[in-house]
Amino acid sequence: MDRIWNLKKQGDQNEVKHLSAALNVNMVIARLLVQRGIETYPEAKAFFRPRLSDLHDPFLMKDMDKAVARLDKAVENKEKVIVYGDYDVDGTTSVALMYSFLKQRIKDIEYYIPNRYSEGYGISPKSIDYAIDKGVTLIVALDCGIKAVEKIAKAKERGLDFIVCDHHNPDDEVPPAVAVLDAKQSDCNYPYKELSGCGVGFKLLQGYCKKHEIDYEEIYDLLDLVAVSIAADIVPITGENRVLAYYGLKKLNSNPGIGLQTIINFAGIAGTEITISDIVFKIGPRLNASGRIEHGKKSVQILVSTDEDKSDLLGEEIDSFNEIRKTLDRDITQDALDTIENNPEFKGKNSTVLYNRDWHKGVVGIVASRVTEQYYRPTIILTESNGLATGSARSVRDFDLYEAIGQCSDLLESYGGHMYAAGLTMRIENIPEFRQRFEEIVTKQITDKQQVQSIEVDAKIALSEITPRFYRILKQFAPFGPHNMMPVFVTEDVFDAGTSRLVGKNQEHLKLDLVEPDVNSGIFPGIAFNQSDAYDVITSGSPFDVCYSINENEYRGKTNLQLFIRDIKKREFLN
Repeated sequence: MDRIWNLKKQGDQNEVKHLSAALNVNMVIARLLVQRGIETYPEAKAFFRPRLSDLHDPFLMKDMDKAVARLDKAVENKEKVIVYGDYDVDGTTSVALMYSFLKQRIKDIEYYIPNRYSEGYGISPKSIDYAIDKGVTLIVALDCGIKAVEKIAKAKERGLDFIVCDHHNPDDEVPPAVAVLDAKQSDCNYPYKELSGCGVGFKLLQGYCKKHEIDYEEIYDLLDLVAVSIAADIVPITGENRVLAYYGLKKLNSNPGIGLQTIINFAGIAGTEITISDIVFKIGPRLNASGRIEHGKKSVQILVSTDEDKSDLLGEEIDSFNEIRKTLDRDITQDALDTIENNPEFKGKNSTVLYNRDWHKGVVGIVASRVTEQYYRPTIILTESNGLATGSARSVRDFDLYEAIGQCSDLLESYGGHMYAAGLTMRIENIPEFRQRFEEIVTKQITDKQQVQSIEVDAKIALSEITPRFYRILKQFAPFGPHNMMPVFVTEDVFDAGTSRLVGKNQEHLKLDLVEPDVNSGIFPGIAFNQSDAYDVITSGSPFDVCYSINENEYRGKTNLQLFIRDIKKREFLN
């Protein structure tokens, strides 16, 4: 699929020059900083040298005083408490964080993760009944609860209190909990709005520690969990999230909790420098697999484990769940793609809505992402659950999927989500009408540009500008993630050195050796995965353009810089 290369705004030239001089870095580095909103020496210092002391006062968050006071009451009165969270990575790490801290102070405490299939997302009636039957008087809900207005109201009538720690957008009415911690409330003046659910839980613990003058090291020791939540939940890695992720990665790489170390071992990344990308693609999927295949409680069990042998047994089970998840993912994705290819009904459409009652509910979100990548159009994958069609939706760049689904709300039992991802449930008999109306809405609203994949390019540079010092500074931009992605560059007019070749089991990848004309800067190696179709362009003897990021490649004990090629094109101008 052809991709558009979008060159980002290059920033005010005077600001770039000033920052370049102040930091003694070249113009490219200075421009990358300005693009990220960093324009002064102090801002650059805070960016490159995050400090835990830069974290905001937790009591700036609305209801923090009430939340801490309610925890105090639970501790003093020796109440029965449940720590409650969603079944995804953010939810399970949130629960593990809160439970690990509170179990030292509250004897009668347990955790609760709802079953994805029988209870669904968020606060479930079953969990409230369970808590009341057990004599529980307080639930600390993490990564969920902000929309559970009626459920929490009914729980309150039955003598059950809630502290809600959430990061999703609230409705006009918030639940009648003892305290609602969510920086996205319109009347909350907390300076940073993009915390993960686990991050909000961390702020509650920070507030508790501050009030009781407890050494922050006790909660800093749990930052590996916060880093995993930030990466897996794809929240912006800016501001406080950058600080928390930076120190959480340090903990993850030096002395992770027993459970996370087990996951790291099974993921095959022990002994390597673990990055945000490793969490997204190797740690996160394993923790998610429990909730997708069996029950998310298994993920909390391993995350709070203090016994290596028990942790290893849980790790084996979770890894087996992940293998099942991968098989389901692969098979159902292929089934979905075959359905589209073999059914004329889907030809020329601007959207995809597929239903198969036999598809596994736990992987429909992943499948929706895969199908979107393949056809690059808004996609909804549905299966049957409890007699209803339920599933996940994924969008393309700049298309508001949530709003489009909302225009079909009269056909739905429920829906939720945001611009790029959503979940929805409807009666099975409503699928044909929903499919037709959704297609009409997408066709009317989507633009030609939104239907073509794009790569955001930070800067055009020459290969000769890629020096060891340049890369050393570039590495300090990490941790990378949303709003601070690994920089992407374009170099124009490069040539094959004559040694580029096809590699891989099926010759599907390209191993490149590139040179610049009239520049004596040597050969630059690169790797282009699944881009064998560009082989003729590269070996034609004509110049071409490459779009890439820069990484390190270790081979036979020697580490070299290489270009991680995102795309290859015949000579043309950027948009």
